[in-house]
Amino acid sequence: MCILSTVDLTIGYSKKDKEKVVQSNLNLELYAGKLIGLIGPNGVGKSTLLRTLSGLQKPLSGKVLLENKELSKLSHQEKATKIALVLTDKIDILNATVYDIVCYGRYPYSNWLGNLTDKDHVYIEQAIQMVHLEEKRNELLNELSDGERQRVMIARALAQDTPVILLDEPTSFLDVSNRIEIMLLLHKLAHQTQKAILLSTHELDLALQAADGIWLMDKNGKTICGVPEDLVFNGSFARAFASEYYFFNEANGNFSMNFSLNKQVAVTGNKTRMYWTLRALARAGFEAKEEASVKILVTEDGWILNDEKINSIGELLDKLTELEKSNLS
Repeated sequence: MCILSTVDLTIGYSKKDKEKVVQSNLNLELYAGKLIGLIGPNGVGKSTLLRTLSGLQKPLSGKVLLENKELSKLSHQEKATKIALVLTDKIDILNATVYDIVCYGRYPYSNWLGNLTDKDHVYIEQAIQMVHLEEKRNELLNELSDGERQRVMIARALAQDTPVILLDEPTSFLDVSNRIEIMLLLHKLAHQTQKAILLSTHELDLALQAADGIWLMDKNGKTICGVPEDLVFNGSFARAFASEYYFFNEANGNFSMNFSLNKQVAVTGNKTRMYWTLRALARAGFEAKEEASVKILVTEDGWILNDEKINSIGELLDKLTELEKSNLS
């Protein structure tokens, strides 16, 4: 079921009676139970789109529809019960516990005194459990790790009990293990709770694995939508991130540097070890060519260079350097 959509949406800024258009003619759809990754190079408008979809920023033209109702016509209270927004800004509140922060998610439903009902506390407890912070509920926010703090912010959004959750760079400032954990958590929550979750991220490799769909914004003001693998196969990723310094490697979903390859070797053998071998060779300026006179066979436990057994990449690179020098002398 489509929960949030846009109709000919144009986003950007108005300043001194002048409009700066960032993206235009956006017709997007966000569905229940799906995790969507919003990706693209810096400056293409990812944060601007999130702010517009959440109602924090007015569109330059077009509409945002939330459950078939125009977002701009909803009250602040109605928006707060439909959309939860998690920003990158770190929140530091002295003497606030995990439970205190998650409680803020219930503000759209509390009275003017902020009193919470038994039902509110049930939502709060469930949210804390969903992000696996039960043992941290009474600990102070400023005593938690960055990864735990981010899970607290997600729990607050869950406690808000909205059909849509928008997150701006939720894995920023986190180490590798926490980035993976947060992405897996969001994927699981989208499927378990049937919420529509949209997150902007620079973690392209993680988004390709965890997201059910991708909104890919490019530098030309276009947004392409689709299943991650389809956008890889049709070249959308390669075009969106084209650069003279790197390229999108369709074989592994990562970026590879554009090294100056002025030497050639022929490489065959074990596919698993081949990837890492080719990376090391490229770094040393070697391009893999079948017709090259220097032959490397990649085996399960080493390498064979022109019939000589090699035991490590370091040794292989040293031997290649020796060959170069002997050929020059």
